[in-house]
Amino acid sequence: MTSWQNNRAARDARIAAGAGLAHGKVVEASDATRLLEAVIRPGDRVCLEGDNQKQADLLSRALLAVDLSRVNDLHMVQSGVVLPEHLDLFDRGVAKRLDYAYSGPQSARIARMLFGGKIELGAVHTYLELFARYFIDLTPHVALIAAVSADRDGNLYTGPNTEDTPTVAEATAFKDGVVIAQVNEIVETVPRVDIPADRVHFVVKSDKPFFVEPLFTRDPAAITEGQILTAMLAIKGIYAPYGVQRINHGIGFSTAAIELLLPTFGERLGLKGRIATHFALNPHPALIPAIESGWVRQIHSFGSEVGMDEYIRARSDVYFTGPDGSLRSNRAFCQTAGLYACDMFIGSTLQIDLQGNSSTVTTSRIAGFGGAPNMGADARGRRHPSEPWLKAGAEADPDSPAPLRRGRKLVVQIGETFGDKNVPLFVEKLDAIELAEKLNLELAPVMIYGDDVTHIVTEEGVANLLLCRTAQEREQAIRGVAGYTDVGRGRDRSMVAQLRERGVIRRPEDIGINPLDADRNMLAARSIKDLVRWSGGLYAPPSKFRNW
Repeated sequence: MTSWQNNRAARDARIAAGAGLAHGKVVEASDATRLLEAVIRPGDRVCLEGDNQKQADLLSRALLAVDLSRVNDLHMVQSGVVLPEHLDLFDRGVAKRLDYAYSGPQSARIARMLFGGKIELGAVHTYLELFARYFIDLTPHVALIAAVSADRDGNLYTGPNTEDTPTVAEATAFKDGVVIAQVNEIVETVPRVDIPADRVHFVVKSDKPFFVEPLFTRDPAAITEGQILTAMLAIKGIYAPYGVQRINHGIGFSTAAIELLLPTFGERLGLKGRIATHFALNPHPALIPAIESGWVRQIHSFGSEVGMDEYIRARSDVYFTGPDGSLRSNRAFCQTAGLYACDMFIGSTLQIDLQGNSSTVTTSRIAGFGGAPNMGADARGRRHPSEPWLKAGAEADPDSPAPLRRGRKLVVQIGETFGDKNVPLFVEKLDAIELAEKLNLELAPVMIYGDDVTHIVTEEGVANLLLCRTAQEREQAIRGVAGYTDVGRGRDRSMVAQLRERGVIRRPEDIGINPLDADRNMLAARSIKDLVRWSGGLYAPPSKFRNW
């Protein structure tokens, strides 16, 4: 007779093996490694919470210390490879295979390990893509997650950094996996139930709060006049003519400059209420002046940001908060909002090629993608119209009948033609291609494909790729804003002039902007201390950003 309960029986055996170390569901931190040895099997798929910011760091260290004769060759399926321990697992032989989305702080080391054969790579995913696979073919056998607090029954409170936790817990618990949570404290009653107890099998009280990285804080003091110029071009050359209200901003100083120009430059242009009202966005401190001056109506967040807790609590009209007053973030929901509900993504990259393909991967660093490919993708399943979406669609496809014409999401790449250490933004061939060749990858790690990119903004001006009708026009439009890079110097001057006449390329003077006006005095805040003042003292920046 066929048994249909094999997975459940295996889960129950794992739980029984760990139960001897627990008082109810609670396990002492000193027994964390023994717990993992009891419930994890060689070759298991393990999701170690590695989010963008929130890290199950105690469980990372506990997993690293396991007896290799009992736990080995694990397949790690996790959003972020952020802590050194995440890669130490592969060096030691605890883990063998990796599927992930983001590795910012470990990008150089992960590149060396991939090239050195230390890691067997499944794929570099987008967040939504990896989450989807948790429910299809990468379902974790064991999930190691982090929360702020738990009660004795195992109900979890994740605080503002809920992030990936609900997705990970649901995929694991409802497919007969084991969920283990590290928490900062055990309490009688949690402030709100973010993860119900029936999805949590063991709770480990940590000896210190889990690590949270201030990933989205950009000091206004580091914003350059070049970045201010590109921000001005974006606001007047793209935000204004399309009337974009629903937006996702990528991480970076260029988008921080836009946020800080809304209450000044944007105000002078009369754009308040017409642009930048609704965001899918982490709680960027650089948005505080725009919030305080009434520009921003609503923000849904992927995660939180260090130091923003009290400000968020006091601005519940803007942020999504629970009955306890703290932010309720959710990466899966916010990624979906960015993909389908936003009319524009604008962000930076490290390299752009002649077709408009972009990547943050170089031969020495593999940072992963995070959510950029979701934010910067034209969602072909979208069916609700909006003015920016329809206008972009009409520019891309003027000949189709309007009722059948697809709209287009605005996908904008913004940056200066030369980045850090004068490295050119524009290249003939992406390093991602070279990486794919060296590692024999079937798919190069391109962050945003060129056919999704609608505009490129540099200090040279705005290239509207929607108006290009041939591959040659597209290439020359990109060369036309590439400045004095090798790519820019290879432009066909007569064709670039023709594209400018058609409005495909618009120089600052065509948009009515004098580059000499790009001055740091235009920023609504010019330091972290200014942001604290704007917040009425509610924003408490991390110590590394305090210089007063």
